[in-house]
Amino acid sequence: MKTGFDNEKYLKMQSERIKERISSFDNKLYLEFGGKLFDDYHASRVLPGFSPSSKLQMLLSLASQAEIVIAINAEDIEKNKVRGDLGITYDVDVLRLIEIYQNHGLYVGSVVLTQFQGQSGACTFKAKLENKGIPVYCHYRIEGYPKNIPLIVSEEGYGKNDYIVTSRPLVVVTAPGPGSGKMATCLSQLYHEHKRGIRAGYAKFETFPIWNLPLEHPVNLAYEAATADLNDINMIDSFHLSAYGVSTVNYNRDIEIFPVLNAMFERIFGKSPYKSPTDMGVNMAGYCITDDEVCREASRQEIIRRYYESLLKHADQEATEDELFKIEFLMNQLGLTVYDRKTVAAARARANQDGVSCAALELSDGRIITGKTSELLGPCSAVLLNALKEIAGIDQDKLLISREALEPIQRLKTQYLGSKNPRLHTDETLIALSISASSSGDAGKALDALSALQGCQLHCTTRLTKVDLNTLRKLGLQVTMEPVQ
Repeated sequence: MKTGFDNEKYLKMQSERIKERISSFDNKLYLEFGGKLFDDYHASRVLPGFSPSSKLQMLLSLASQAEIVIAINAEDIEKNKVRGDLGITYDVDVLRLIEIYQNHGLYVGSVVLTQFQGQSGACTFKAKLENKGIPVYCHYRIEGYPKNIPLIVSEEGYGKNDYIVTSRPLVVVTAPGPGSGKMATCLSQLYHEHKRGIRAGYAKFETFPIWNLPLEHPVNLAYEAATADLNDINMIDSFHLSAYGVSTVNYNRDIEIFPVLNAMFERIFGKSPYKSPTDMGVNMAGYCITDDEVCREASRQEIIRRYYESLLKHADQEATEDELFKIEFLMNQLGLTVYDRKTVAAARARANQDGVSCAALELSDGRIITGKTSELLGPCSAVLLNALKEIAGIDQDKLLISREALEPIQRLKTQYLGSKNPRLHTDETLIALSISASSSGDAGKALDALSALQGCQLHCTTRLTKVDLNTLRKLGLQVTMEPVQ
C-alpha cells in the first residue's frame, strides 16, 4: 500500500522532543499519555506508514529513563466498567497492561486509584496488586474539582493524596480508558514534588488532533469521527493564537480546561510554564507526513468506515442520532458519500445483479474483486479466495479447496456442532485452503498471497459474523458492512 508517513523519522523526533521537555524542568517530567500506547490502528489507518506500535517503540527507546504509572478510577472498578473494544473490565485491563509493558522491558512503577473513597472493589483490587508486588497509591475526591482551585492546590486538596514515589526522569501516566484521572494524577504529583523542592514538569502526548495541520484537514476530521460518541470538537487554540500569532489546532476539552490548569500551575509554581494548550503537547506527527494526499485519502476512507460503524451501532441502539449526524456532517464537509468507497459500489452492483449477499475487495493496485454467497461459501469467504487467485495469478475458474478438505469441516458443523448453515466462514475457508495446500501447488500459492491483503479495503452488503470480522481484521483488511442481516 502507498505510504504517507515516515515512522522512523517520527520515532526519532518524538523521542528527542520528550528529552528536551524533561531537561527544561528539574530532570523530572510527568507525561500524560492519551489514546492507546500500543495497537494504535486508527493512527496507522489515517497516516499510512505509521506503525500501530510506534508509541511503544518510542518509549522503548527511552526505557532506561522511563517508568509507567497506571491510573484507574476506583468508581470504574466498583461499577465493573468495560472496555468496549476488548470486552474486559478496567481492572482486568490494568493487569493485562502491566504484563504487556513488563514483557516489553518497560518498568511499571505503580498503580494509582483515583477518586478513592474506600470502595470495596477498589480495596480488593489494591490487595491483589500488592500481592503481585505492585505498589498502589490512593488519590481522593476533591469537592469542587476542577474549579475550586484554592482548595485543590492546598493541603486539604492535592495535599491529602498519596505521594507517588518515582525513581526515573520520565513518568508516563497512562490508563485503561478515559475518565481515569491521568491529568489530576500528574498535577497532584507536581504539587507534591514542588513541596519537596523539585520543579517537575507536565506535558501531554496525544497524537490527534495534529496541532500543526489545518483545522479541516481530513486527518483531523477523522479524529472527530473517531470520537463522535464523545462529541469532541477540533478548535483553533485561541490561547496560542493570542500569545504567538500562530494558528494551531486542539480540541474543545483541552481548550476549555486550560484556564483552570494555568491557574493551578501559577498556584504551584508562582508562574505557569505554558501559554496555551498547544504548548503543553509534545506531538511531532505532523512533521513526519511525507505524502499529504495519501494521508488525506486514507482519512476520507476512515471517515466513511466510521460512518458505517455508527450505522451498525445505531441499528443495535448503541449509538445516538447525534453521533450518526456528527459523522454525516463531517462527510458533507468533505463532499463525501459512501460511494467514494469503491468497494461499496462494486459490492452493491454485484448483489443487485445476482440477488444474493456479496462482498467486494480492493487490492493495493486498485483492482476490485467481488464474491457472492453460494451453497459452500459466504460472501467474504468467496471474495477472499477470488482475491488470492487474482494476486497469485491463478485462473478464477480453478477450484482451490479440495473436496477432501471441505467435506469434513461441513460435516463437523452440521452433524456435530448443530449448525444449519454448511457455508464456510472465513477462518474455516483458510483452514480448508491450508489443508489443500499440502497436495495442491495452486492452493499453496494462494496461501502465500495472504500477506498482500494487508491494508486492503473490503465491503459486504450484509452484516458479518464476529468470526468473519475478526478473521478479516487479523489479515489486515479494513472492513465495512451494511447494517442488514
